[in-house]
Amino acid sequence: MAVPGPGYSITMRIAAPPSASAAGDLTSAVGRAGGVITAFDVVESAAGLMVVDLSANALSADHADEITEAVNALPGVEVRKVSDRTFLVHLGGKIEVTSKVPLRNRDDLSRAYTPGVARVCMAIAKNPDDARRLTIKRNTVAVVTDGTAVLGLGNIGPAAALPVMEGKAALFKKFGGVDAWPVCIDSTDTEEIIRTVQLIAPVYGGINLEDIAAPRCFEIERRLRELLDIPVFHDDQHGTAIVVVAALRNALRVVHKDIRDCRIVVSGVGAAGNAIIRLLLHQVPADIIAVDIRGIVYRGREGMDPNLAEVAGKTNSSALSGTIHDAMVGADVFIGVSAPNILTAADIERMNSDAIVFALANPDPEIDPLEAQQHAAVVATGRSDFPNQINNVLAFPGVFRGLLDAQARMITDEMLSAAAEAIADVVAPDQLNASYIVPSVFDEKVAKAVARAVVAAARDGHHMAGGAKESAAAGA
Repeated sequence: MAVPGPGYSITMRIAAPPSASAAGDLTSAVGRAGGVITAFDVVESAAGLMVVDLSANALSADHADEITEAVNALPGVEVRKVSDRTFLVHLGGKIEVTSKVPLRNRDDLSRAYTPGVARVCMAIAKNPDDARRLTIKRNTVAVVTDGTAVLGLGNIGPAAALPVMEGKAALFKKFGGVDAWPVCIDSTDTEEIIRTVQLIAPVYGGINLEDIAAPRCFEIERRLRELLDIPVFHDDQHGTAIVVVAALRNALRVVHKDIRDCRIVVSGVGAAGNAIIRLLLHQVPADIIAVDIRGIVYRGREGMDPNLAEVAGKTNSSALSGTIHDAMVGADVFIGVSAPNILTAADIERMNSDAIVFALANPDPEIDPLEAQQHAAVVATGRSDFPNQINNVLAFPGVFRGLLDAQARMITDEMLSAAAEAIADVVAPDQLNASYIVPSVFDEKVAKAVARAVVAAARDGHHMAGGAKESAAAGA
């Protein structure tokens, strides 16, 4: 199922004899080793030597080594240097701070810094809400992690998590025009993390929690929402839930089903699964069956933590028990945020007709998408090499753009639902089909539509800071 991709892309600096067949020999060697060539550039050419830069995608770091060895084994060929293009992107970090104002002379310095800045400081001391208007707080988000649940890597610590948080900040800027900064906390103590975020909060207009392991992430988010007067958003929970609900809304349109008639199986009840269930309940499905590593979640099951017990109390109205295979019988929708290869085509066949399968475990989904397509009408994954990628980038930049524009003090389920609806509606009726239920992450309309929806929901719920209501609504 896996194919070579840009995540494992290398550039080889190769010295080769300048024969007529040299280029063909090099590209053939890469092909035989299973690589995919993306660029071939002649760097130097002389009577007795040709130097080329050959770039290729691989499946893994080991596969990249195999490709290099295959090229190096050609007669008269020498691979002088291999550059990992992913590591090159990260050299020195991916983000920077730049000044928005000119500092060309004494006058500029006097206004931007001393003595003029003192007047602005005193204005904020007199009216603290002015910080939202006169400082970076107006457009800045903290991307907070402890490094305990990073991507599919697990607990790798705050320093190793930094490249992911930098990438997140870059996405905030690219897609939402939001200035975000990584805050990687060297602690896994819940109270210490909460207190640290509380102490740095005056700088920021919002907090984006990221890659914090469950169940601590639930307590951290809940407490910070109580303590702070700015929105706190856990992207692993709510970003995923927004995009899943958006995709499901359009998938149901494709198969002409009403969610109120659908039984939905959710595999995985960690951070993402918990939030997906919570947001789905606002759509009033016929029933939701949650499944974790111990099987179907039901009221009274022994050994449940408070979060799981809360899920049990709101789902599984038929009191079903058993395994995930039992849950799939007669289901209309499967949403997986759990583990790879836990389902087979036979499980999908036992679902109702025109089934919808969202197998979102990454990098290997709960079922091979090609296998799921044998019986499901609509299939989505978290992968970029299959149609219908469920990607949080569709949600969080626009959500925070709207929250900052509204100068919101909190985030509500109504805002999350509005964001999901906005994403779904970016796909026009004449575009909608089984292979296109969510827009591209590069569609510039997405973040703008989500921001407008969040501002409108903040306005309707009266969750905007004083003075923001009129300006934000006008900007929408």
